Amino acid sequence: MENNKITVACTIDAPIAKVWECWTMPEHIMQWCFANEEWHAPRAENDLKVGGKFNTYMAAKDGSMGFDFWGVYDELRNHEYIAYTLGDNRKVSISFTGNGNTTEVIENFEPEQMNPAEMQQAGWQAILNNFKKYTEGK
Repeated sequence: MENNKITVACTIDAPIAKVWECWTMPEHIMQWCFANEEWHAPRAENDLKVGGKFNTYMAAKDGSMGFDFWGVYDELRNHEYIAYTLGDNRKVSISFTGNGNTTEVIENFEPEQMNPAEMQQAGWQAILNNFKKYTEGK
């Protein structure tokens, strides 16, 4: 954890254009934006521009709980970088580095104060791993 930020990362066996599309298009986001098979993302909206808002509703499949994961874009560089501020004012940045048929994705985020940092890192990594699995299988 550097500068009070948590980092998660993975290398995806897919070219950057495919990775970017799967990361940013709502129809794809709904297929991967959850940490495990007991959850899903039944709704996603994404206005991909500086000042634009995104909102993904994540919910337990059994209906026991759910929440909106939302924020506003601060900076965008197509196929390269995304920075946004979450609804609770935490900052997140994501870099995408393409290398032929692989793409490295690195996310840095400010932790919230309710849960241990290790738990947050594990949860965000699980979602990123789910993204990797979905994108590589597409």
